[in-house]
Amino acid sequence: MRTVTVELGDRRYPIHIAAGLLASAADHLAPLARGRTMAIVTDENVRPHADTLQAVLAAAGVRSEAIVLPPGEKTKSWEHLAGLCDRLLDLGVERGDHVVALGGGVIGDLVGFACAILKRGCHFVQIPTTLLAQVDSSVGGKTAINTRAGKNLIGAFHQPSLVLIDPSLLDTLPLREVRAGYAEVVKYGLIDDPAFFEWCEANGAALLAGDPAARDHAIAHAVAAKARIVAADEHETNGTRALLNLGHTFGHALEAEAGFSQKLIHGEGVAAGCSLAFAFSAAQGIGSGQDAGRVAAHFRSVGLPDGLAAAGIAASGATLVDHMRHDKKMAAGTLPFLLARGIGRTYLDKSVDLADVAAFLDAQPR
Repeated sequence: MRTVTVELGDRRYPIHIAAGLLASAADHLAPLARGRTMAIVTDENVRPHADTLQAVLAAAGVRSEAIVLPPGEKTKSWEHLAGLCDRLLDLGVERGDHVVALGGGVIGDLVGFACAILKRGCHFVQIPTTLLAQVDSSVGGKTAINTRAGKNLIGAFHQPSLVLIDPSLLDTLPLREVRAGYAEVVKYGLIDDPAFFEWCEANGAALLAGDPAARDHAIAHAVAAKARIVAADEHETNGTRALLNLGHTFGHALEAEAGFSQKLIHGEGVAAGCSLAFAFSAAQGIGSGQDAGRVAAHFRSVGLPDGLAAAGIAASGATLVDHMRHDKKMAAGTLPFLLARGIGRTYLDKSVDLADVAAFLDAQPR
């Protein structure tokens, strides 16, 4: 088992990574249960894993109750947040209790936010079941729901007490979901680690084909990178953590245009968004067209969208920029963009003119 620690002083917490970890989860969860019933929140697609976890806990003498929600991005809503809080209150969850979020990014975000506000804050544990959640959303304490105005606009920073990552859970994941998570893996190389991007170019296909060694290496490397960045800038105040948003400003706009639906899932939006961020950087004379082409080519080679056409988005630049105006990073009418001087040389630019972004997007193939 590999362990990465998120260093946040007295709120530091471990991330344990091991194939088969779900089967031994009681070793880590039983001490947190305090002899009380442990709530497990999951969705219909992940219910078999919840059944396994409940059996594992029962064998260790830990009572549990599963709350099963509908799958999909639309579950990150006011309606489901209210319903989940009511269910947790009905179960008598106390501030000292730990709620288990067993699922992908949607479940992790929703459960984390519910725990941030329930009785002014209770504890939770992340057990991510998708590659995207394992390498990104389960670590770092960003929790949120979506609204009509945009994605993740209502939320809180609320760190988990523990993250348990079992890469073998990915064996049952549809290939599309694995690909979507892989976009977040690649992102870490594009931010500040060109050697890791080269590793992705050489090993991405094997990872997506289920190679355990490639998968485990990618997860451990990404988690360590995320933990380091979160420890340096937990609340995204000094610009370091903002680097993790590479591809997300463009990507969230594409997701919004797709109605936050299965037409374009989050990781696909991130892949297209990273490609667009590098292409825009090149168009502005900041980065090179060669690097932009290399990024797009890699996403394309593994079956991920590399721009508007591949993402199935035909909206105008003005329409997409209107989506961006709802971005939670807007400050005094200015939207910071993550741009790139090259692969592994991403930086935060607060001087981007949205008119230039709209014109750039209008020039992209549809």
